[in-house]
Amino acid sequence: MSAGFVDRQQVGRRFSRIAASYGEGDFLAREIDSRMLERLDYVNLQPKRVVDLGCSRGGSFPALNARYPEAEWVGVDLSPAMLAAGRSQRAGWQRWWGLGRKGEPLRLAADAANLPLASRSTALIWSNLLLHWLDDPIPALAEAHRILEVGGLLMFSTLGPDTLKELRSTFSDGYAHTQRFADMHDLGDMLVGCGFADPVMDMEVVTLTYDDLDTLFADLRAAGSMCAMKARRHGLTGRQTWAAARAAYEGLRRDGKLPATFEVIYGHAWKAAPKQTPDGRAIVRFDLPRKG
Repeated sequence: MSAGFVDRQQVGRRFSRIAASYGEGDFLAREIDSRMLERLDYVNLQPKRVVDLGCSRGGSFPALNARYPEAEWVGVDLSPAMLAAGRSQRAGWQRWWGLGRKGEPLRLAADAANLPLASRSTALIWSNLLLHWLDDPIPALAEAHRILEVGGLLMFSTLGPDTLKELRSTFSDGYAHTQRFADMHDLGDMLVGCGFADPVMDMEVVTLTYDDLDTLFADLRAAGSMCAMKARRHGLTGRQTWAAARAAYEGLRRDGKLPATFEVIYGHAWKAAPKQTPDGRAIVRFDLPRKG
């Protein structure tokens, strides 16, 4: 993907604006998070450190901490306001989970493509619904690979190209009305290109239904999920454009409801032992026979 399509400042402003109330609009993120957690049932891993990329207020932390109670938890998010809102919940989490100082997460305001963490310093990277907010997932995936220890796991979710396809189809004004979403197969290729081994990708379609278009937009605003592309309309949408879009969306009504499609992509991949040194020399490993 070419750089420069996403308005990063707008992404930051949107999520900062809703930080205090994000718990009222993150129902889809929480559902996807729970489905990611189910996938950990099949993973044999006991990480000493877990890094959550795009942690928002830290909604993944209690369940991950319950699964890995001995692990250090690090949350990374672009929005300081989201991190601050998460800190206000910390005391409640500690009472609920019985956590002391060891259970306190470290929160870092940072770019996923430029992490202030040491190489090979974590065993599990968790990322729920971050990648589609980036111009290009590759720098963030490369950074994830850098900070993972050998044998470490990256597990993530993101949204695919069919997400909000109904909304895109109803506008004909030439502006972007949703994010650009990477294809599942392209993401798998990116993982391999960044050095990950054995990537596993799968996808499911979640269809939410609404009584009207205004309620859909209200949910998107509450979740910080309105379009943040540079090619979006920066001024007010005219009445005729709105009327045409509403009429077109009404044509999609089924069983009295308006559909909104979300293509959810899940992926995980491992960091294998390197095959060459930083200066390009091949690493050859020998398995010596054991002495009888």
